[in-house]
Amino acid sequence: MTTTPTVEITDDVIRLGQFLKLASLVESGAHARDLISEGEVKVNGEVDTRRGRQLHKGDVVTVDVPTGQIGAVVG
Repeated sequence: MTTTPTVEITDDVIRLGQFLKLASLVESGAHARDLISEGEVKVNGEVDTRRGRQLHKGDVVTVDVPTGQIGAVVG
């Protein structure tokens, strides 16, 4: 079992689309938009289709990819 990495942010909150790019979970903003709109992104275990969703420290973001799931914790 692998541990989910923590990605530090400089502010108190970050938008979901921005965090996906910062954590290198997506290749680009367009890729983030597509995955979010297709329901492939979960925040704290629940699908979220809002690219502007505000994330706070401790939130867990996962992305469904063909090989399984990748994710990161907002730190």
